[in-house]
Amino acid sequence: QVQFVESGGDLVRPGESLKLSCVASGGTMVYAAVGWFCQAPGKEREGVSCVHVNGGMWYTESVEGRFTISRDYAKNAVYLQMDTLTPEDTAVYYCATTDRFFACPPMSTSDFGSWGQGTQVTVFS
Repeated sequence: QVQFVESGGDLVRPGESLKLSCVASGGTMVYAAVGWFCQAPGKEREGVSCVHVNGGMWYTESVEGRFTISRDYAKNAVYLQMDTLTPEDTAVYYCATTDRFFACPPMSTSDFGSWGQGTQVTVFS
């Protein structure tokens, strides 16, 4: 079974950047789509960005223009470049995959699986 490991989260100040990494092990990362989710304290887990096998990409409105998702098939990894971070971006970020062709979007958590352990992003002022 494919397992995912997220990394790259850190404690940063507003306006700074981070690059999150999601590395798959135990198999080749070949799914309909792979995406990043976030879960802030007291809130439900929600989709941030996803990339489909056909190359299509989607971003939630709050991160459009600030975050960039990318996938490296050779390294079996997916990344999330996070620029101009704000305190509202504070959350645990998770990587997950789906075998449903029409899940990216809307990025319903119920359509995704193989969740990693998450990586904490904290933006403070």
